[in-house]
Amino acid sequence: MKLAFVLVEPKVPENVGAAARALCTMGFAELWLVNSDLHTRPEAHWLAHGSDHILDNARIFPDLAAVRNSADLLMGTSAKPRHNRQDWHPPAQLKSVLANKGAAVATAALVFGREDRGLSNDELALCDLLTGFPMAVSYPSLNLAQSVMLYAWELSGLAGAGTDSPAEETEAAGFGALRTRLETLLPKLDAPADEKLSQWVFERLPLLSERDIGFVHTLCGNIERKL
Repeated sequence: MKLAFVLVEPKVPENVGAAARALCTMGFAELWLVNSDLHTRPEAHWLAHGSDHILDNARIFPDLAAVRNSADLLMGTSAKPRHNRQDWHPPAQLKSVLANKGAAVATAALVFGREDRGLSNDELALCDLLTGFPMAVSYPSLNLAQSVMLYAWELSGLAGAGTDSPAEETEAAGFGALRTRLETLLPKLDAPADEKLSQWVFERLPLLSERDIGFVHTLCGNIERKL
C-alpha cells in the first residue's frame, strides 16, 4: 500500500517543509498538495532539513476531487465527528483499518485541511472515513506539521509495505472498485445515495478487511446477474 499525505491549501510554507521532514523521518515519501505551490518557497526548504527530495517530488492537484480520483481510500482529518457521520477514528484505530486492507487498497491518502479552518463539509463528504486526535482541550489545537508528524509516527509501520499482487488483479478486486460498484448497484436496489441504508453501507465499507472486500465483490456479482 502506498500512503500519501495530502495538504489542502496550506497557508504557511514552513509547515509544508516541516511536514516533509516528518514524512522523511518516519519513512514516507508521498506528499501531495492541493491548490498550492508553497513547497517551492525557500521557507519550506529551510524547514525540510534533508527532506528536500520530498518537496521536489510533491504531486500537485487542483482540488480534492482530483485527489479522490488518484486514491483508492481517502481519509479526512477532522478535530471532531462532522458532516452527520459516525465514522471518526483515532489514529491507532486508523492504523488497524489500513493494515487489514492488504492488496485491496493500492493507494491510500490521508488529507489534512487548512491551518485556519480545516476541511470544508463538501471536502469531508468526499472522504471514505474521518480521523482525528482526541485532545484534552479544544484550544490550542495541533499545528499542521505537528499533526502530520503524529500521524506519520502512528502509521510508520505501514511505510514501504507493498503487495505482490498484479496491479490488474488488485484494481479489479479492490476497495475502490467495490465502492464504485456499490454506487451503481445500490440505486438499482431502491437504496439511493441520500438514504440511510446507503449512508450506512459507505460509512462501514472502509472498515472491511481484504477478505471481506472480496466476499462483497462476489455478493455484488451474484446480485448483478439477477438484475
